[in-house]
Amino acid sequence: MTVQGLIQAIAVVLAIEGLFYALAPGAMRRALAALSAAPEEQLRTGGLVAAVIGIALAWVLRGAA
Repeated sequence: MTVQGLIQAIAVVLAIEGLFYALAPGAMRRALAALSAAPEEQLRTGGLVAAVIGIALAWVLRGAA
């Protein structure tokens, strides 16, 4: 992965997150409230799962290219 590819991936994530806030601000506010109320261990586990899935997906897509 190149630095340019990493920056492009970050740009896509920011664009998608921005669309969520633009299209459904109330739902995003509720999601953030639920996140702030969640226990730290649950957030840590969810973050780790998301990171592993993201890395695995990037690895699979990199191999397919």
